[in-house]
Amino acid sequence: MASDFGLNAPAELESALRLKTVQYFVTKRPWLDLYGINVRPVAPVGSASRKPYVDSALIHRILPDELLFEVFARMTPYNLGRASCVCRKWRYTIRNPVFWRNACLKAWQLSGLVENYKLLQSKYEGSWRKMWLSRPRVRTDGLYVSRNTYIRVGVAEWKVTNPVHLVCYYRYMRFFPSGRFLYKNSSQKIKDVVKYMNFRLSKAESVFSGHYTLTDDKVETAVLYPGMRPTVLRIRLRLRGTTAGANNRMDLLSLVTSGVNSDEVNGPDEDILGVVEGWEDDETHNPDVPAVSHRRGLQPFVFVPFEEVETTVLNLPVEKMDYYVAG
Repeated sequence: MASDFGLNAPAELESALRLKTVQYFVTKRPWLDLYGINVRPVAPVGSASRKPYVDSALIHRILPDELLFEVFARMTPYNLGRASCVCRKWRYTIRNPVFWRNACLKAWQLSGLVENYKLLQSKYEGSWRKMWLSRPRVRTDGLYVSRNTYIRVGVAEWKVTNPVHLVCYYRYMRFFPSGRFLYKNSSQKIKDVVKYMNFRLSKAESVFSGHYTLTDDKVETAVLYPGMRPTVLRIRLRLRGTTAGANNRMDLLSLVTSGVNSDEVNGPDEDILGVVEGWEDDETHNPDVPAVSHRRGLQPFVFVPFEEVETTVLNLPVEKMDYYVAG
């Protein structure tokens, strides 16, 4: 028995190895069956194709194209960009110029309808989507925030060394399509300030309103500080973006405060930008309030959408983030 087992063992082992080798070569690989098969794209809404097609997605079989079109029409352009990544049909549907035309006309309503159509044909080849991605604009779906820090030397009694304090404060700007904006200078975090950045609560929380103009990528703004000696704050900014169409950064080019006569303005809601238009940086109309061109606190503005005000890193205290680089 021992000799028979010794003779049969190598033959059984050889057959087992041969079987495993054969199984390796004949293993079924389903993905190989997809080679050479062209998947025809799903026809978008309004397509002129007459060929019948069956959409296998359950949401497309239940949700009619008309309702899908209405859903997309009520979405913001940035949400449209996210939705276009879901599937091929949504991408083709969102390419419809109707969505981008409405967004462009609302974003640049100060330019006027005729001027927008002229720029569409001369610079953007008749594509509303290309205009939206390439033309600079101020965003109205959030706040622009500038985080500034500086070191202040303190005084401590009965000690040889004096403490050093790291002071942090913010500049907040919220723009509106009508040409107005709100401005606030505060040490409060963005999650605490965002609820006051509206015209209804602005006067009670030291939020000042002003007017702005947009020329190419340059933004001119002016804010009036009322009081016994009215002071106007003029801010010049340059728009840019970290990606195409983002417009999520604004470089602060100049920050000038100067005096204005009381008879030149009728109230805080007046278009103060039209009053100071053409003024020099060192010009003032009130000798008690000299013109000052500020050189500190000129950190770039970073755009924070409303849905991210609670989670943005700009809410971190100085103990966790002493300095912030906008990028």
